[in-house]
Amino acid sequence: MSAEMMTGDKEKAIALLKSDADKIRQLIEVQLENLTMPQCPLYEEVLDTQMFGLSREIDFAVRLGLVIEEDGKQILGELQRKLDDLHEASVRK
Repeated sequence: MSAEMMTGDKEKAIALLKSDADKIRQLIEVQLENLTMPQCPLYEEVLDTQMFGLSREIDFAVRLGLVIEEDGKQILGELQRKLDDLHEASVRK
């Protein structure tokens, strides 16, 4: 596989992971805007499942050498901060 092809694959992998992260971020932002009860088991289940799935995608991409581990941690860290904001906002409500 050529270096040019690998670079394209790496860029595609990062773009796909960021796209999936954006979908989760949108779920969180909708909840923040509406301050719907985050303690709802179904809500927590959906977000937990989405976050777990994304972490597995990132792990797979790291193992393939398509993504640097730090980049994956950064993507998950940003989402975790959003989740923390949501929980903090719901407690204040």
